[in-house]
Amino acid sequence: MNYSEQEIMLYIEEEDVKFIRLAFCDIYGVQKNISVQRSELARAFEHGIAIDASYIAGFGGDYGEDIYLHPEADTITVLPWRPEHGKVVRMFCTLTFADGTPVETDTRALLKNAVKYAKQRGYSFHFKSELQFYLFKTDENGESTHTPYDNAGYMDIAPLDKGENVRREICLTLEQMGITPESSHHEAGPGQNEIDFKYSDPLTSADNTVTFLSVVRTIAARNGLYADFSPKPFADKSGSALHITMSVHSKTGESVNDAAIAGILENIAPMTVFLNPTDDSYRRFGRLKAPKYITWSSKNRAQLISAQLTKNGNPCLQLRSPDPEANPYLAFALMIYAALDGIENSRELPPSTDRDILFMSAEEQSQFRLLPNSIDKARDKAFSNMFIKAHVPNGILKTYCNK
Repeated sequence: MNYSEQEIMLYIEEEDVKFIRLAFCDIYGVQKNISVQRSELARAFEHGIAIDASYIAGFGGDYGEDIYLHPEADTITVLPWRPEHGKVVRMFCTLTFADGTPVETDTRALLKNAVKYAKQRGYSFHFKSELQFYLFKTDENGESTHTPYDNAGYMDIAPLDKGENVRREICLTLEQMGITPESSHHEAGPGQNEIDFKYSDPLTSADNTVTFLSVVRTIAARNGLYADFSPKPFADKSGSALHITMSVHSKTGESVNDAAIAGILENIAPMTVFLNPTDDSYRRFGRLKAPKYITWSSKNRAQLISAQLTKNGNPCLQLRSPDPEANPYLAFALMIYAALDGIENSRELPPSTDRDILFMSAEEQSQFRLLPNSIDKARDKAFSNMFIKAHVPNGILKTYCNK
């Protein structure tokens, strides 16, 4: 909803809000915040709140300038797990320097710019996310034991599925925050879970993804558990993915989904380091239904891109390579730019791959391009690529590529 700053100030007073968390993310999508009391909110709206960001990844090094956090009124949400009296709310922020110059490495602003760029060209996008994670038991100090909470399998039910009540609490908490999950279930790995979201505009969807990570970790800890979002906790079990479904609409009404898929296939290799930013990310590829080849299909959901239909019958695509360590703002922005590259350059969609490549002959397999199979190769692909250089600020590119 669109709230004015005046409406937020009134709400803060009437609802006994004592603390406001001003939230933002580092370049890897890790949420950060500073908490201010309500007496400081007017100053935050007018001038911003200055922070020393020198210890935050991608924000200026040891001697960087102060960064100012400017809260966005329409992102306000109550944190339901905090006290009912003396409530705590959170708002996402725009980041600038003292003179008002935008911070180049603010990936949330990067996504805003991508949406604006697309709109200027007559296209709008919607996203939904499917996030997978493991629940591990904790020791007496609250640290992860790496022992799964249960030994259930794909879509099992209680009592095998011990995560059922935890997922229920997560979904109810998200609803209290104005976020409506679409579905939840036990995943294939022991203690592995998945919660899926409904379509939203790109910025709201990315905000919801960041919020989801925080909520899951909080609710897991309240239940004496540890939520693990790493892409490959076990070598011989299913890895965890961030499946991203995207729909694109042209103001002329023409179908551009095929060209959008072609654009993502064209640019996915140099994009991969931003979608899969850790060493573990590449241990997931090619194992237990995780993609390895640069392919698409409308029939075989195990391919890199699955061409699907929305509930309204509109074409959409699901990208299956990203994992939960990805920064959703950066991932969504790159998907938008890649789709537009396909549309505006009339890229042709290659033939679909409906067969399981793993059961093909070596000669047949050799015809398909591969995703990078290590983080070093992914970095090399990105650092020299013109598409990436055109859309990823140099500060982000150098940090991700370890240059």
